[in-house]
Amino acid sequence: MKKSGKFIGIAAVIAIVFVLLSSMVVTYPNEYKLIKQFGEIVKVIEQPGVSFKIPFIQESASVPKELQLYDIPKSDVITKDKKSMIADAFVLWKISDPVLFTRHLNGQVAQAQSRISATVFSSMKSVISNMDQAEIIENRDGKLAQDISDNIGTSLDGYGIEVVAVETKSLDMPDDNKQSVYERMISERNNIAASYTAQGKSSAQKILNDTSKEVSVMKSEAEAEAEKIKAEGEAMYMQILSEAYNDENKADFYNFVRSLDAAKESLTGGNNTLVLDKTSPIAQIFYGYE
Repeated sequence: MKKSGKFIGIAAVIAIVFVLLSSMVVTYPNEYKLIKQFGEIVKVIEQPGVSFKIPFIQESASVPKELQLYDIPKSDVITKDKKSMIADAFVLWKISDPVLFTRHLNGQVAQAQSRISATVFSSMKSVISNMDQAEIIENRDGKLAQDISDNIGTSLDGYGIEVVAVETKSLDMPDDNKQSVYERMISERNNIAASYTAQGKSSAQKILNDTSKEVSVMKSEAEAEAEKIKAEGEAMYMQILSEAYNDENKADFYNFVRSLDAAKESLTGGNNTLVLDKTSPIAQIFYGYE
């Protein structure tokens, strides 16, 4: 009897421990714990730690909580100008609603990746089809990825998935048309450079013409001012002379000096003889001083 009772006690302890362990749920920081009862989710545990469930009636399942990276397979896309390109991208995503994730995707990451791949490719195809190839190449490092993310929007919310970011690792052309595109881009850049050079030369010529015009106007104004000052000086000179010889004696002397100057001007070219008629005004002056 004693042995039988001891055996029963040990069995009871083992049963209690087993039940206790079956009721314990350990949640780690990188996961959600879902408590299911008869296949239905009755509780979601988000905080790490130990919690409890009803043993044998309830069961637990885990879905990842951390940020995940999915490398999307390379795919061909067509640009607005009908050029083929090869897109290679990856997605950063996480489970935002573990209940929806489990109901619609059976809690399987592989199914989520398949849904993400289809959605991202559709968004990428839509965005790229509205951009020219040159525009895509210019914006591949920032704006393109943002446009693809914006186009996805909330389309995956119904699956409990949040797309954090979409990044393009490479967005390249097929090898057979790379060279022609590069040559066209180089030609376009050369045309732009030539346009800037022509504009610079035109601006320089305009500045030169404006400067020459300003110099010409300033020179004309200076010459006019000089002529004005010269005329005023001559007028002042004549006034001074007029005032200096305003009496008869001074006037005669002035006429005499002027006659000598006129005679001197006549004796040019080696001619030292001046022949005057007695009736000449100059001769009259000389006769007047006899």
